[in-house]
Amino acid sequence: MLDFFAVITKGGLVLWYFQDAAQQLKTSIDAINALIRNVVLQERGGGGYYDHGNLALKQHMDNEFDLLFVAVYQKILQLSYVDKFLSDIQREFRDRFRDQLKEGQYYQSFEFSEEYGKILRQAEEEARMIKAEHRKPRSFQESSKAHKTVSSMIKQRDEPKKASKKKEGKENRVEEVEEVEEEEEEEELNINENGVGNEEEEIEEINDDLNEETIRKNLEKLASKKRGTPKASKVEKTKSPKPAKKGKENRVWDLSGRDSKSLDYSSRNDSGAGTQSSLRPDFLPDQSQIGTLSGNLRGMDVQNEKESNDKKSSGGGVFSMFRGLVGGKTLSEGDIEPVLEKLKDHLIGKNVASEIATKLCQSVGKKLEGKVVGTFEGVSTTVRNTLTESLVQLLTPKRRLDVLRDVVEAKTSGRPYTMAFCGVNGVGKSTNLAKISFWLIENNFRVLIAACDTFRAGAVEQLRTHMHHLNALHPPENHKGRTMVQLFEQGYGKDAAEIARHAIEHARKNDFDVVLIDTAGRMQDNEPLMRALAKLILVNEPDLTLFVGEALVGNEAVDQLVKFNRALANHSTSNKPQVIDGIVLTKFDTIDDKVGAAISMTYITGQPIVFVGCGQTYTDLRRLDAKAVVNSLMK
Repeated sequence: MLDFFAVITKGGLVLWYFQDAAQQLKTSIDAINALIRNVVLQERGGGGYYDHGNLALKQHMDNEFDLLFVAVYQKILQLSYVDKFLSDIQREFRDRFRDQLKEGQYYQSFEFSEEYGKILRQAEEEARMIKAEHRKPRSFQESSKAHKTVSSMIKQRDEPKKASKKKEGKENRVEEVEEVEEEEEEEELNINENGVGNEEEEIEEINDDLNEETIRKNLEKLASKKRGTPKASKVEKTKSPKPAKKGKENRVWDLSGRDSKSLDYSSRNDSGAGTQSSLRPDFLPDQSQIGTLSGNLRGMDVQNEKESNDKKSSGGGVFSMFRGLVGGKTLSEGDIEPVLEKLKDHLIGKNVASEIATKLCQSVGKKLEGKVVGTFEGVSTTVRNTLTESLVQLLTPKRRLDVLRDVVEAKTSGRPYTMAFCGVNGVGKSTNLAKISFWLIENNFRVLIAACDTFRAGAVEQLRTHMHHLNALHPPENHKGRTMVQLFEQGYGKDAAEIARHAIEHARKNDFDVVLIDTAGRMQDNEPLMRALAKLILVNEPDLTLFVGEALVGNEAVDQLVKFNRALANHSTSNKPQVIDGIVLTKFDTIDDKVGAAISMTYITGQPIVFVGCGQTYTDLRRLDAKAVVNSLMK
């Protein structure tokens, strides 16, 4: 039994709904709002199923009139007739109110209660009959015993047993095999005897051909061998002595005129102040970077519009496959299915995870099904606009995302703004943490870096080097004597959650604006380390938990994000566990136009890509430009 059913327009207007008396209206409305927010708006409508708490929701789109049919029922029921019911009721609703829907007269009343009850009862009755047929036991007449006669079930004593027949058959086969083997052995013996006789005859012929001189020489050689006399051809050879092994020579390093003492940096000052004098002049960062990242981050470089327009006009690339579609007709599933298969292959080739590409194509197919096109240009334009809108809408953040504003709000409340970085090994967490630190310093915020990577050798030293470079770019004398970046570390082998807690307390007492927590890299299947990460997030409750992922990966990004999210949720004791809040996409400059990892990561979590790393310097930090990514993906 359905708890709630509604017919909704694309603009959010409810045309007609049905509510069960036992179900609260607010619960059903909250479930439908969650469906629209998490499925419809995020292009996840390919499967048509969504669960919200104890409720299950099934949706069906009508693209001709932009209607959404939603059925809500208890998840435990697992109703099998909902899909057919939605198709039948969509067809009945369209046929009954076609004129009103064409003219857009949504303000008029839609009386549909009688038809709804009739279609629902019919669907339930058909499902009940199918279920009864599966459960109905087989009658005796349908069994194999009913076709047996009395004589076939009586055993005759005179008839030999089946087992004896089998034994006789086996004995006969064994006798036949033995006879064949005996014949083969006789043939081999005959062949061997004939072969030996022939060889002896050949040897006699050869001996006859030998002359007396050859026989005499052979006898002399045989006699010399018996006496043990050495052969004349053998000459004793004296072994030459081997040269003595040389010891390993010392390597001579080219110091370019410098001595070894000039290359020793172990005595550098580790304090925040005076870091400019602790670095050699030729190892100082580029001073031209100062002042380049003030304000909000700029977007990525957009593709050349002239090139993209040329591709649109030529109709080449992926969309050349739409030439097979006939204009002036309503697109059906059979028309667009082969096209979507090619489109899915194109997305996978651009590094989109195969599962995500399949779901995206299903969602686009649901949007295109039922659309009426007039000309071929209309088909191509419709498909391009549908896919582009879906991808741009997927990459666009669903909530306000302004880190600088959030830092100011946290500062006014008297606490530091905390950001935690997590991810697998080698994706660039520490490097991009330093880039974000430089961006925050450029906006006049004091940063405290918490070295919570207590496993990897050199992790603390790497952050200390970044601290020296950042303080060299922004020395204290340029900021009223304040050190803009400091490193909080307690060595290796300590509890990361406790180090982060002490760092946040230190930042609160010493007037730091932002705390950046660097965690150890860990694989998504390492349960002890994932439990430790969940503990760090649970104890310190950072304002922003960022997952750092590479733009190089495809299907692996899906597995990483799913398991990181699952670990943070499962190992948390809170009723509302904190999971991944945003994504940092690194190494974006190494993938050319294979930008599919951005689609995969955003699709899985529904969270935005906050930062994009696109180079090796502190200024190589960008915000995600959804249009630029989609242009690269579709070219």
